[in-house]
Amino acid sequence: MKSETNLFQRILVPVDFSPCSDEAFRVACQMARLCKGSMTVVHVIDTGALAAFNRLGLLAVPSEAAAQRRRLRHHARVNVRRLEESEQAKGVALKRIIVEGSPFVEIAKIARMDKVDLVVMGSYGGRSGSVDKIFFGSTAEKVVRTAGCPVLTVPLSVVAGKRKSG
Repeated sequence: MKSETNLFQRILVPVDFSPCSDEAFRVACQMARLCKGSMTVVHVIDTGALAAFNRLGLLAVPSEAAAQRRRLRHHARVNVRRLEESEQAKGVALKRIIVEGSPFVEIAKIARMDKVDLVVMGSYGGRSGSVDKIFFGSTAEKVVRTAGCPVLTVPLSVVAGKRKSG
């Protein structure tokens, strides 16, 4: 039986570099320190959204798809490194993973494979107003249903409001 202080030894933090995701990262760092646990930071390059945008000609033509993926991976590495080197992450054991696929599928897969104790994620991400969310539900909702472990969702407005007043 785990004690209160080491209840969440393995924490998974999906990030999309949105303000809400940054707040979730901050909360996860605090949880990891409190529970003396480690964190895995995961960024999923959403290949479904990329394909849809590319079909519409909004991001890249087919001949540029490979270069586009390389740019997105580089962007993800740079931004995850920024989080790793941030003040919030000081003293936290961090591992990073960058994968391609459907965000909720990849997050749930990592949570199960790595036997994660807790997923901490923003309640909405960079595409919060998208048609996809209206019809299919948010990534956070899907992760809650499929991760196989507790999921803490962090809404930006609540966390930001508490930080200002407290």
